[in-house]
Formats: sequence, C-alpha cells, structure tokens
Amino acid sequence: MKHLGMDLGTKTLGLATSDKLGIIASPYKLIRFNDINLLIEELLEIIAKEKIEVLVLGYPKNMDNSLGYAVQRTIKFKELLQSKCDLPLYLIDERLSTVEAENMLIDANVSRKKRKKIIDEVSASIILDTYLRKVG
Repeated sequence: MKHLGMDLGTKTLGLATSDKLGIIASPYKLIRFNDINLLIEELLEIIAKEKIEVLVLGYPKNMDNSLGYAVQRTIKFKELLQSKCDLPLYLIDERLSTVEAENMLIDANVSRKKRKKIIDEVSASIILDTYLRKVG
C-alpha cells in the first residue's frame, strides 16, 4: 500500500512517498503555491500518478499541546482535500519534525542553501515515517 506524507506550510507543501509495501518513506517533492485550489489539483494529479492509497498529513500542534493558527490552516486543507479525494487521511503530530529534518541534513553536511530547498520534503518524510512505524 503506497502512502503520501505531507508537510503543509503557508506557501509550500512538502511531500514524501512510501514504497509499495508501506515500509520506507522518502522525500518526493516540494510544491510552492499561492492558491490552495490549484495546490489540491496538483496534489490529486500526483496521487493518481503515484497510485497513492493512504494520505498522511502533519498536524502542527504547539509544543504546549495547544492548537494555534497552523492547526486551523491544516484542518481547512484536510477538509478541502477530503472533499475532492476519498482516500483515508491521517493526521500525525509533527512537532519537532522540522528540527529533526534540519539536524539530519546538517549531519549529512548539506549546505544551508540546499537545506532550505529540501527541508519540507525531508520533514514530510519524517511525518510519513512516524505514521508507518505506528501502523507497522
């Protein structure tokens, strides 16, 4: 079963995919967007092309477990996506996923310039990996 992990930002959506067995998560793509509806269209094309069966979206709770603006934005995105796509969609706590991604890239000696370009994809991969370990 192939999964798609997503890390939603204010202007970007980091994506990661799993292998067909749903064991390994890998960074896939970064989508920059200005219009959420166009983002959903592009996402639906990727879902069809990659034969995705399960969606996993990062849930950006605050460190104190409270729910802020980022959670509201994520819920609106989730609802819009679910209105256009009938795949199961799971929310995964993404606290510290960006910090973990940054540390992984620093440890791999990735330059600051390159890190900025791929950080959201790596974060999406961490979100997806968290989900896969929970269900596996």
